[in-house]
Amino acid sequence: MTVLLQIGRRPPEEPRRPGTTPPVPAPTAVPPGASAEVKVFRSAHGAHLFVADGSRVYDVPEALAARLERWTAAPDGSLESLAAELDLPLWGGAPRIDGTPVEPPPLASISLNVMQACNLSCGHCYADEGRFGGSARAMPRATAFATVDRLLAEAAPGADVVVGFMGGEPLLARDLIHEVVAYATGAGAASGNPVRFALTTNLTTVRPEDARLFAEHPFTVTVSLDGDRTGHDALRRAPGGASAYDRLRAGLDVLARHGRPRHLGARVSVTPYTGRLLDVLEHGIGLGFDEVGFAAVVSAPDPAYEITSETFRGFLERMVECGETALREVSAGRHYPFGNFQTALREIHRGTHRPYPCGAGAGYLSASAEGGLYACHRLVDDPAFAMGTVAGGSDTALRQRHLTDRHVDRAEPCRSCWARYLCGGGCHHEVSRRGRPGCDYIRGWLAFCLRAYVELAQSSPDFFAQPAPNPAVSTVSTA
Repeated sequence: MTVLLQIGRRPPEEPRRPGTTPPVPAPTAVPPGASAEVKVFRSAHGAHLFVADGSRVYDVPEALAARLERWTAAPDGSLESLAAELDLPLWGGAPRIDGTPVEPPPLASISLNVMQACNLSCGHCYADEGRFGGSARAMPRATAFATVDRLLAEAAPGADVVVGFMGGEPLLARDLIHEVVAYATGAGAASGNPVRFALTTNLTTVRPEDARLFAEHPFTVTVSLDGDRTGHDALRRAPGGASAYDRLRAGLDVLARHGRPRHLGARVSVTPYTGRLLDVLEHGIGLGFDEVGFAAVVSAPDPAYEITSETFRGFLERMVECGETALREVSAGRHYPFGNFQTALREIHRGTHRPYPCGAGAGYLSASAEGGLYACHRLVDDPAFAMGTVAGGSDTALRQRHLTDRHVDRAEPCRSCWARYLCGGGCHHEVSRRGRPGCDYIRGWLAFCLRAYVELAQSSPDFFAQPAPNPAVSTVSTA
């Protein structure tokens, strides 16, 4: 079998020569079968083999691809028997990833829920307008400053850190945000930790002084967008019947006139009422966002807004339609900032293989208005995901338990899925509320992205030499 393409980092002890066979990775501690470790897929350039461990891709002859498909479909297929059947040598080195839980790393980012209230009313809001089931409240100034101090105290020496602002609508606490940015910039300089900032907003209340703040400091701003005027206003209700979309457009005009952040992304929350995704995507690109990405609403206060196992099928079809458009545009050398597509392809190119969906509870924590620390901003005030306090510090034992219990190789049905190290097991908030209704969607989307990656690597290899738009703070996920 001739190896024409192999993606991911290669350790120095594992050289490749034309005409050699790809090594089959060693099984995990509790091997779930060959179908969980390898997947055959096809592109315009032929058949390929994806190896879960290390997220590696190989070109394979069609005859061998067919044999691999038959073998991995066997209920009792294992890596050892697969290797014997195909006369392939087992990889003798240590696996790139196994079932060992990650130890809690130093903090790298923390978000401040500066205003647990919102000026809009959205039926699909996971945060219940920022209240998380409680009452509306704002973060005191002393708590905000102490949260910055906590991040710097638990960060690695000299490492870049990110301070995020969440809500509700965080710009309702604009004075506090401005004060925190000034405080964090000075404190970071004193500690030797450069500080960057992130903010998620509906952009209906932004003012010129906010725009100047975003332009002056290294800010990533993510705007909640749900389509054109009709689609956006159908999901986001402003007081008094005003148009939330018109206010968003006015906010974009404020940024254009007074200061644009270094990265301006749009995040679309997809519900059963969302229109054709390609239309929404191109509308967002037309508004000038640096990145437009989709996220299915899986858990909402009103179940009518949730994407279900049945509606995920249509969601996949519409996502692939967007992906095919992005593939054509980028292959032709044109810029097309579809965030889900770009993120997934860059992660595959890097050989990303992770046992968790994100950094929640690991390098990332979120602080409530009262100064509690939680695994992420979506899990604020949930005692099952409490991770200490701003005053007392992050609880290493609770963070370790979180990382141990939620390792993807310990989860069902994740441990039997070939896509587990690209997916990471799914959003902790969504899994805790709804389980994993989107697994077939995730596998379908990633299968498309694998094909697109091979084709784009052939047509436009320079795409992968370009720096990622904002690698530290992404508005969309691989899946």
